[in-house]
Amino acid sequence: MITVEDLAKHFKDPKRGVVRAVDGVSFSTSPGEIFGLLGANGAGKTTLLRMLSTVIAPTSGRAEIHGHDVANEPDAVRKSIGFMSTTTALYSRLTPREMLKYMGKLYGIASSQLGARVEETIAMLEMEEFADRLCDKLSTGQKQRTSLARTILHDPPVLFFDEPTAGLDVLASKTIMEFIESCRDRNKTVVFSTHIMSEAERVCDRICVIHDGKIRAIGTLQELKQATGEERLERVFLALTEPTESAA
Repeated sequence: MITVEDLAKHFKDPKRGVVRAVDGVSFSTSPGEIFGLLGANGAGKTTLLRMLSTVIAPTSGRAEIHGHDVANEPDAVRKSIGFMSTTTALYSRLTPREMLKYMGKLYGIASSQLGARVEETIAMLEMEEFADRLCDKLSTGQKQRTSLARTILHDPPVLFFDEPTAGLDVLASKTIMEFIESCRDRNKTVVFSTHIMSEAERVCDRICVIHDGKIRAIGTLQELKQATGEERLERVFLALTEPTESAA
């Protein structure tokens, strides 16, 4: 479903010179897999997702999403993905229902199907109580459910979640995490970026540890534990990203 080959993104900084935000990353995912990107802030997770979602162009390498090349077929890629983060924007003067109808038109959903799809999404995420309230009047959890609805409205086969629970309370986080888990049953491919160890342990079929723009390891939680000799994911992560300090 996703194939990434030696993907890189370099930026020029006046003080630091060339910054290798993502530096030769390669991996692949399968339908029905929740693939975790685990790394500290600044590790390159968001830059990687922005390249895969066609927001920025890679410096080198290639990536394919659902059979479409990210660089050469950006429109087809965008139709195949949903992207959500804590900064996914809502239109404050629209209601969730109005916003979903608007986004559905942008996604190219046929008018004859749009109304039913909007109502199906609202019901799926239990948004009926606030679907006709202005977005700027919603609670944090309600806004996050609305953002999620916007992300999945067109029923994409591939979903990107970039630290979607950052800054949320327990109840709001619960909604997001339960939905991500449900994607496995619906054969969706999910790339889930986080720096929260418990989230990665809970939902990820495989975990990719990324540090300083490079992949340090990819495997199931058990495989990573065996490779490092550590039992807790936090210690596994430290062993892979700071081997000298961890060994000490």
